[in-house]
Amino acid sequence: MKAKLRLYSKAAGLMLLFTAGFLIAAGLFPVIGLVRPPAGARQIRDAVKLRWLQRFGRILNLRVDRSGSLARHPVLVVSNHVSWLDIIVLGGHVPGCFAAKDDIAGWPVIGYLSRQAGTVFIRRGDRKQILQTTEKMAWQLRRNGNMLVFPEGTTTDGNEVLDFHASLFQPALLTHAAIQPAAIRYLNAAGKSAPFVGDETFVAHLFKMLALEKIDVKLDFLPAIESEDKTRNGISREARSLIREALRADEPVGVLTPASRKIRRQIDGLAASLQES
Repeated sequence: MKAKLRLYSKAAGLMLLFTAGFLIAAGLFPVIGLVRPPAGARQIRDAVKLRWLQRFGRILNLRVDRSGSLARHPVLVVSNHVSWLDIIVLGGHVPGCFAAKDDIAGWPVIGYLSRQAGTVFIRRGDRKQILQTTEKMAWQLRRNGNMLVFPEGTTTDGNEVLDFHASLFQPALLTHAAIQPAAIRYLNAAGKSAPFVGDETFVAHLFKMLALEKIDVKLDFLPAIESEDKTRNGISREARSLIREALRADEPVGVLTPASRKIRRQIDGLAASLQES
């Protein structure tokens, strides 16, 4: 009975939050754009989005253990991708715009709010659209705004980091923006429930998250990577390596011995050398 009451209370809170989101996106954001210069309007919108996502996190009882420092604006934040919850986790700590797969645009409620919030949608396999995506992301960075992306291009169970799509790093090279790797790891009960993989729908997964008493997550901002005089392939490998090492460091004691970690690092180094050759 207590669990059901918690679920209903959270669901009611989200309904109110989404209603407020519609009013903000459809009413407040256009007015801000009319009465404030572009730079000022962007700062206000980013602040409002940050507060909205933080409220979303409080409704979910999202417990974020954050470490590390965020680089100065503008920055391209790149993270491993486990769940749609990653947007709440990152967006509640970093003001800016997300780049996301275009299928999110069709999600109920979230799709509309994402479009109005300035999300840059990515359609894979379309070269012309990829160039447009790069231009939109670069424009945001040139305006001293942050971009947040998940370079794996899909979600995983959180135990591994897939190869990064190097093209998503091109906007940072064009604008000389720093790249900020971030590692996200869900803990305890959320470690098994949070991954959004397979054929599960967003609504079904949302209610599964609402049923949890709390969602524990660790967010590590790793050392920023300067883009000057680097290639996008080199930066993508460097960022992925930093995130993988951070996630491995969080693995429970006994999962990997020091000797095993050394062997895995050697294998990773060999793989990187073969890719460069």
